[in-house]
Amino acid sequence: MGKDFHATALERAIGRQLAGWRDARDVSLSEAGRSVGFSSAKLSMMENAVQSSAPVDIMALGYTYKVPTPEWQAVVVQAQHAERVRTQKSGNGLNFDPAADFANLVFEATVLRPFTTDLVPAVFQLPGYTNAVLQIGDPVRVARVAMVREAWATRLNDKYPPTVEAVFPESVLRPVIGGQRMMKAQLLHLMEISEHPAVSVQVVPAAVGAYPAMGCPFTLLEFPHRQHNDVVYLETAVSGEYVEDLSRTRQFKQLFTELTKLALSPSESVELIAEAAAEL
Repeated sequence: MGKDFHATALERAIGRQLAGWRDARDVSLSEAGRSVGFSSAKLSMMENAVQSSAPVDIMALGYTYKVPTPEWQAVVVQAQHAERVRTQKSGNGLNFDPAADFANLVFEATVLRPFTTDLVPAVFQLPGYTNAVLQIGDPVRVARVAMVREAWATRLNDKYPPTVEAVFPESVLRPVIGGQRMMKAQLLHLMEISEHPAVSVQVVPAAVGAYPAMGCPFTLLEFPHRQHNDVVYLETAVSGEYVEDLSRTRQFKQLFTELTKLALSPSESVELIAEAAAEL
């Protein structure tokens, strides 16, 4: 496995699973490596998805960590499918839900570029706003948005926090979601968070009219490892999808660039948000 290896999101999720097994048993990399019969460097690369995890190695780790058989067997099946996904580009893995996994990628990302069409980006949402949006009863989605928000907030005060460049249309500012008090608090929070040096917020003004990707929200994510390609996350009301094909992620990057050119500058955007808050 060389420098040309690029892990899919599924392979990265498998790596996190292997690391979780080891952490749950409080075993060091060197201890685990000795027990299973390969180097701590190899185990580290498997956990961080800078090389693929062979089914036989996952099986060995399952035995070593005394993981219940159905659990490690399920990960072996995922690893087998992941290899086909990476080499044949056949789609996402078995029993792998990008919507449930998305918070992990947010936590790992160095650059996050959300484009939303009718809601404040998840990383900026206040809990009351999220609850109001999903008040018809979807506790799973509420929990997932909370995980995304917390994954980013956890790293906000890092020495090198992830960069967030958010773009959304002016229409996001107008619906009074959760009542006037809640919506005003959300807009004020947007203004406050936009002052963070790692955060940029741009609003596409209504006067622009039609704009690229209208009605099609997406999130671009970039990562520190050269073997982890950029990922685009797409979400509907019932499912999520990762786009990992290089030609398609380039198209989304171009769309995002066009959106930033149409949008107001960050300072002008904050003024518009302030005007919307003052109207409440």
